[in-house]
Amino acid sequence: MSKGEQRSKPVLATVAALAGVSAPTVSKVINGRDDVAAATRARVQAALDQLGYESPVQRRARSAGPAMVDLVIDGLGSHYSIEVLAGLLACAADSDVEVVVSNVTPAKLHRANHEEWAQRMVEAGRMGLILVTSQVTARQLESFQRRNIPVVVIDPLNPPRAGIVSVGATNFAGGKAAAEHLLGLGHSRIAFLGGPDAAECSVARLHGYLAALMGHGIASRPEYVLTGTFRQDFGVAGTRTLLALAERPTAIFAGNDVIALGVLDEARRQGLSVPGDLSLVGFDGTPLCEQTLPRLTSVAQPLRDMGRAALRSVMKLSRGEALDSAHVELATELVVRDSSAAPGAVGTRPGSHARVGA
Repeated sequence: MSKGEQRSKPVLATVAALAGVSAPTVSKVINGRDDVAAATRARVQAALDQLGYESPVQRRARSAGPAMVDLVIDGLGSHYSIEVLAGLLACAADSDVEVVVSNVTPAKLHRANHEEWAQRMVEAGRMGLILVTSQVTARQLESFQRRNIPVVVIDPLNPPRAGIVSVGATNFAGGKAAAEHLLGLGHSRIAFLGGPDAAECSVARLHGYLAALMGHGIASRPEYVLTGTFRQDFGVAGTRTLLALAERPTAIFAGNDVIALGVLDEARRQGLSVPGDLSLVGFDGTPLCEQTLPRLTSVAQPLRDMGRAALRSVMKLSRGEALDSAHVELATELVVRDSSAAPGAVGTRPGSHARVGA
């Protein structure tokens, strides 16, 4: 048999005979239809694998010309997304891959017909799909899995289902490093302003913060822990609540740099000095940190490396290669700038870096 014949698509009857099903059932599995029992689908897929069938995605990946990947981002204009995109596009340029970028709101993504979307990707020969901080349900992701379209989620807000690859950072270690830094400066009344309760990354940062307090023998105070959104207005509202307490905190760990902006706004409105009256640490390490006054101490995520890792994972999956892990976790780094100091201290000092996680 020639190389070309080995790569040719087996006729439906051959696959059907090997799997013990009808040809229409084989067609349904190949096209990602959901009206096939799981056990039957598994038998058909095993037969396809045995006969060397290549999906449209796999054929497109080895065909002439650059491969194409769909990238869907919530809030493309944010510093976070821009950094992830920069790393991903740099990797794509080096790998002869073209990236189709879509900027969508969570509501629009939820309303999308994922069956039609997945089928369009198959017909267009897309290599795979990358989602950035997108809340996609397990049922929606099944549309892509049935069609053998590799999906990688970057820093997912909700835990991805089994079989979905995710890329993130050491959020627990980063949260612990932020709190350890403030504790090391002499703070004991440290508050946490985090993102949504359902956001896996935010929960991990909170747990890191709590672990640091526990390690220093400091009991956590429920009134010092507020969760909401990763938005600036939540930082404003949360800070207002914290500063109204009878015993206000002397330091705040913000769940991301955007929340930290809100903290700075409200502290300024109330006439407080940062870090003289209130120390502040953010999370993400976006270029925003160098633009604030004072410059923001923050736990930096390797955002560009996360973009690169996501694309490399899609490329490997499209070639049928196994990944070392379904979750790629990259190290965070605490970058000390001017927004954190000892309680009551005034002034700034040179910044420093401390890498955390592995």
